[in-house]
Amino acid sequence: MANAGMSTLNLRPPAPRDVLELLKPITWFPPMWAFMCGCISSGESLADRWPFVIIGILLTGPLVCGNSQAINDWFDRHVDAINQPERPIPSGRIAGQWGLWIAIGGTVLSLAVSLIAGQWVFAATCLGLACAWAYSAPPLRLKMSGIWGPGVVGLTYEGLTWFTGAAVMAGTLPGADILIILLLYSIGAHGIMTLNDFKAVEGDLQMGVRSLPAILGVDRAAQIACVTMALPQVVVVILLGQWGHQIAALIVGVLVIAQLSLMPRLLYDPRANTPWYNATGTTLYVFGMLAAAFGLGGAVGL
Repeated sequence: MANAGMSTLNLRPPAPRDVLELLKPITWFPPMWAFMCGCISSGESLADRWPFVIIGILLTGPLVCGNSQAINDWFDRHVDAINQPERPIPSGRIAGQWGLWIAIGGTVLSLAVSLIAGQWVFAATCLGLACAWAYSAPPLRLKMSGIWGPGVVGLTYEGLTWFTGAAVMAGTLPGADILIILLLYSIGAHGIMTLNDFKAVEGDLQMGVRSLPAILGVDRAAQIACVTMALPQVVVVILLGQWGHQIAALIVGVLVIAQLSLMPRLLYDPRANTPWYNATGTTLYVFGMLAAAFGLGGAVGL
């Protein structure tokens, strides 16, 4: 009788609030911001593209990003049982196979919506979803690597979503200058993702996840993260200046210097100060993305 009761419980749909928690709305902001940067960098007017912009926001935020969180939580449920046992799946609030069903359903829905926005957006969505599954699911499970895991997340969160915004606005493949800048910011985001691994070092060590903080130690990983964040931005400043966007280059340069001034405090105690740096240095990083986007988009004076 107990097994029958448990089976019935597992078949019961989870509460909407638990599904929303699974999709982690707080994580939607970075890709939606990058999507906005892509729209701006295209130089196109929003006047006739609002329906596609709304579709792009839904794709980059609640659909693809939210779905990637569901995929990750399903395949990471054993690690979360150590690091975050209050999460919906390890706590049992999303029981049975519901976590997997939500991930599969979100994948299908994302692909269907992306078809409306054109071939380039559909292609970017396919790649983003493939990366989401490869990041979390066997046999690749790229998150086990401190190199490939943050790299894939940086590429999808910053690069692909920027690409989606530019493609939505232009209706075609973005120009080489946009592709170069979005790639540089994707590389820099590798460092941001490494900082996010500091909170799960104990669970990573127990489960064999080879994040940079787990295999190199928090202090050295923080040093690598800082260099990884700073160098691509320096290249962005140089390129913007060479392409005639001097004011945008100046703004990004000032923001980079501000980040460098904050990094010593981060490096003094990385685990304690990472939340502070994410609220300060990472914020400056994303404002630099916006300034670069305005420069590429031909905004007056930039």
